[in-house]
Amino acid sequence: MNLHEYQGKELLSSFGVRIQRGIVAQTADEAVEAAKKLTEETGTGWHVIKAQVHAGGRGKGGGVKLAKNLDEVKELAGQIIGMNLVTPQTSAEGKKVHQVLVAEDVYYPGASEPDEFYISVLLNRATGRNMIMYSTEGGMDIETVAEETPHLIFTEEIDPAVGLLPFQARKVAFNLGLSGVAFKEMTKFVSALYTAYDKSDSSLFEINPVLKTSDDKIMAVDSKVTLDGNALFRHKDLAALRDKREENPIEVEAGELGLNYVDLDGNVGCMVNGAGLAMATMDLIKQAGGEPANFLDVGGTADAARVEAAFRIILKDPNVKAILINIFGGIVRCDRVAQGVVDAYKNMGDAIQVPIIVRLQGTNADIAKELIDNSGLDVQSAVEFKEAADKVQAVLA
Repeated sequence: MNLHEYQGKELLSSFGVRIQRGIVAQTADEAVEAAKKLTEETGTGWHVIKAQVHAGGRGKGGGVKLAKNLDEVKELAGQIIGMNLVTPQTSAEGKKVHQVLVAEDVYYPGASEPDEFYISVLLNRATGRNMIMYSTEGGMDIETVAEETPHLIFTEEIDPAVGLLPFQARKVAFNLGLSGVAFKEMTKFVSALYTAYDKSDSSLFEINPVLKTSDDKIMAVDSKVTLDGNALFRHKDLAALRDKREENPIEVEAGELGLNYVDLDGNVGCMVNGAGLAMATMDLIKQAGGEPANFLDVGGTADAARVEAAFRIILKDPNVKAILINIFGGIVRCDRVAQGVVDAYKNMGDAIQVPIIVRLQGTNADIAKELIDNSGLDVQSAVEFKEAADKVQAVLA
């Protein structure tokens, strides 16, 4: 589950990580009030207006602006709120901005030059350990840094038995070229950041940039926080931060029905039990010359109600030209699934306007094939994987 920047910063701050302070606003007038309050609390003269959407690269799309007075705060907030923000990480339509973060200006003049770094905490899947990835090249796309100057990216793996050790935090500060007060501040920052990541059961923290201010403070100017959805039952307070407006509405609806659904760009809808078989089915569709329109795992209990719910979800996608149902009857009997398909088809009436291919293998597969073949409905049955692929190819031709 992704958090907005302002939510991520609140989480970091609760663990003692210094952040660029800000107040969230839903309207231009609220933004002005937020700016006034921020000036009282921090003394900042300028304010940064930042669009709050679940996507990176907001500055490139015009979603981050600097306001030098209250009139500019109102004008810029009014421009950003309600706009469809297109960034390198959104679709061509972009994402609608519902709120902005009015943040303090932290690039003030002082004894030394401000400096930007990149720090993230994530799981290294190859070793099964958390690691801190960091670079001196802050404020840039880390993908670009990895491509053009990979020697400027450092990693520090953490042993789960002992956690982050003090010497590792010092090593991060040393490799970033810091000294004196800034060095001590960075070690504290890294330690607090890792504690926040660990205690919140997150799967990704990305702070870009981490800023060394002109008076040697270290703070998070931005935050990308992804929480592990499987651990949210332990964090009811964090689960409440979910913003469904930022998610695909069909995926949200499927989740509420207990279906594992991921929307894709293809033309063949898939309904499968089991994630592994679903992946294989997507490969099968590709081989048959089609493109999968979704990943949909209906789980072990594929009864009529569940199959009907899955049909309705798949058919919300106007690009679907055929539906392939691929069920392996291990826990669930094939004849029950077949009956579910027939009942769901009858219940939905004219809502189904695309051909359906059903492949059932396992317990009572022969009875299931007979049920479908004798139903009188526009449903084709298949037994072999290849046979199902050929039928998909035929209906797409």
